[in-house]
Amino acid sequence: MKNLAGLMKQASQMQTKMQEMQDRLAGLEVEGEAGAGMVRVVLNGKHALRRITIDPRLADANEIEMLQDLIVAAHADASRRVEAMAAEEMQKVTGGLSLPPGMKLPF
Repeated sequence: MKNLAGLMKQASQMQTKMQEMQDRLAGLEVEGEAGAGMVRVVLNGKHALRRITIDPRLADANEIEMLQDLIVAAHADASRRVEAMAAEEMQKVTGGLSLPPGMKLPF
């Protein structure tokens, strides 16, 4: 029974650490870019889009498709960076234990 109590305490501590990590990630901002920095997007740790910055030289009506593609690419870049940051934070919380394949953070 003593081991079970210890295990429950560890599970509770892990849950607290996970919540703290999620709160930290939500407050962080990650920038992604495309077109050599001509389009930049900023996401928070929950993948919510915060800002888009577009080089004024791209505001040509003839280049609208390229601009749209660059926005999508910059968002994808920022999203990959958020995932890497979240994985790094998860490693800190779990003490190096990795999640089962396909399992993601609970947000």
